[in-house]
Amino acid sequence: MSRIDDLIGELAPKGVQYKTLGDVGEFVRGNGLQKSDLISEGAPAIHYGQIHTHYGRWTKTTKSFVRPELAAKLRRAKPGNLVIATTSEDDAGVAKATAWIGKDEVAVSGDAYIYRHSADPKYVAYFFQSEQFQEQKRRHITGTKVRRISGGSLAKIRIPVPPVDVQREIVRILDHFTELEAELEAELEAELEARRLQYAHYRSSLLTFNEDAAHWGTLGEICTKVSSGGTPSSGRSDYYGGDIPWLRTQEVDSVDIWSTGVRITEEGLRNSSAKWIPANCVIVAMYGATAAKVAVNAIPLTTNQACCNLQIDPSQAEYRYVFHWIANEYDRLRALGEGSQSNLNAQKVKNYPIPIPPLEEQRRILSILDKFDALVNDLSVGLPGELKARRQQYEYYRDRLLTFEEAAA
Repeated sequence: MSRIDDLIGELAPKGVQYKTLGDVGEFVRGNGLQKSDLISEGAPAIHYGQIHTHYGRWTKTTKSFVRPELAAKLRRAKPGNLVIATTSEDDAGVAKATAWIGKDEVAVSGDAYIYRHSADPKYVAYFFQSEQFQEQKRRHITGTKVRRISGGSLAKIRIPVPPVDVQREIVRILDHFTELEAELEAELEAELEARRLQYAHYRSSLLTFNEDAAHWGTLGEICTKVSSGGTPSSGRSDYYGGDIPWLRTQEVDSVDIWSTGVRITEEGLRNSSAKWIPANCVIVAMYGATAAKVAVNAIPLTTNQACCNLQIDPSQAEYRYVFHWIANEYDRLRALGEGSQSNLNAQKVKNYPIPIPPLEEQRRILSILDKFDALVNDLSVGLPGELKARRQQYEYYRDRLLTFEEAAA
């Protein structure tokens, strides 16, 4: 038997009672609070949308407030109550809850329930994240575009109810585990940021030339071809879901492209401005959130019209040298854009200057930068993997600590 099983046995050697959430407390729907009512100071208030975007398992403070006279007319959660979002666009977000452990009452909006109960608030908040809660919850979710759950359905969900001192011990253990997880995440993020800064420093140094070390040209001058793409009509389902990789600008983010999130059909290709480009083009996003970002396509593919596709003349430049140069120039290139998203056009990309040292020197530079790039990317890949493994471990222990043998009636 594992240490976690031993611990559960120590906490509740004879099992625990299982009760419905309705037996442990009551669900009261919030009311009347609109986003337009929220202000920067006043009486504390929680809007249901903020449960999805701002709050964690519990909170002592609120992001928003309302006028005290309005708060007096609204339903309010007392310290220790849970505030539960009843709607979401996906099942995972339905019944996301935060325990209110502040000193005063807090006003709650509609599309949220206040759960007034007699258990330890943090214990109940942890239970709302557990797999046994999620599994029971899924049976009661309704709706199509907007998914929701009722207070009556929540009241049917069964929860293990050990003595309060056992609940608090479980909370203490899970709090400690959460703190360790947060510390690890901060350490890994700090390591990744340090590597990124080091890489940016060396890249900038390697791409700074004396006057006699390189001659200058433009991106257009070192290309055999510059092109963009197109988008098949979104209203034609027969244009999508084929075998042709089709790149969108949101996928252009200082990376090598090995696959695309969307594929189009031969019919979609024929009836749009999308066109094939060969592998190893340097692709610059011209507009959208990733404007001025750069990528290299490791495979032949097609692109949308917001991609500027540079086919580099190998007699003048190494394509990966050009990739590194544009990545290093991101801020300056983006500054040439127009509008709120700094939109570029093909002419601005083609006219952008680039130093062109001898090919041998380009290869030396890109060899160093590729190694740094691989090091940072390895850490970027490893970081989410390490965090995922730790979270899975935490979720396993959490679910085990919240699963008891049911005591005999």
